[in-house]
Amino acid sequence: MPARTPEGPPPPPAVQRLRVHYAKRGRLRFTSHRDFQRAFERALRRAGVPMAYSAGFSPHPKISYAGAAPTGVASEAEYLEIAVTEPVDPERLRLALDAALPSGLDIVEVLTARSGSLPDRIDASDWAVALPGVPIESVRAALDRFLAAGTVPVERVLKDGRRQLDARAPVVRASVVDGRVPGGGAGPCAILHMVVRHLTPAVRPDDILAGLRSVADFVPPVPPAVTRLAQGRLDEAATGRIADPLAPDRSPAAAAPTADGAPADAELVADAAGAPPSR
Repeated sequence: MPARTPEGPPPPPAVQRLRVHYAKRGRLRFTSHRDFQRAFERALRRAGVPMAYSAGFSPHPKISYAGAAPTGVASEAEYLEIAVTEPVDPERLRLALDAALPSGLDIVEVLTARSGSLPDRIDASDWAVALPGVPIESVRAALDRFLAAGTVPVERVLKDGRRQLDARAPVVRASVVDGRVPGGGAGPCAILHMVVRHLTPAVRPDDILAGLRSVADFVPPVPPAVTRLAQGRLDEAATGRIADPLAPDRSPAAAAPTADGAPADAELVADAAGAPPSR
């Protein structure tokens, strides 16, 4: 029996790849990755983007996502790549997509892909965890015990069942600073800042908080507000430095690391976890 083939001509080929840097802010941090995918594809249609599609019986737009943040986590550094069948001006595309998405899902930058693979440029994240109602001394004592441990086993339910992870192994560096309560509330608020390698399965900020609970009985009085400040390639020669994954798509002069593992800016953390900015 001959193999079935789709009717009609094949889809037009891609002529350009574009890399998109976007943010999840405010209440939109509760958007799941699947919900964002649907919203983004609607935005592409509204903006009239000439998307390239896969071949076969169920064509789908050529969109590649890199390291999406977990649901409930704000992020200033999410990335994806699209392919188009006609040349597109990156800045006009940024404006059109930003206008078509809800406030809080914000397009930060769009660049034409020059070379290489976007996922190959991302192997670590820079996280900030705002802990309202927690004095800095309490977090520092728990963090010291966590960092001194050789391994910190924690459990999480994955697609293939309950698994044990080592929450300590991927933490390259961590520190704690004083911040302000998200939303402008009163009282102490420690900001736990950490640079974490991407492993398989991934160790997430909530796994590290579970590790703090395990080694130091540290339990925040209210749910923390987690923000990804950056993600990119970790510079092994300068511990804690994360290179901007889109820098090679700009110019050689812009390809220097931009996230150096410094303590998180408390206002940025609070703003990302609070109300979305006006456009």
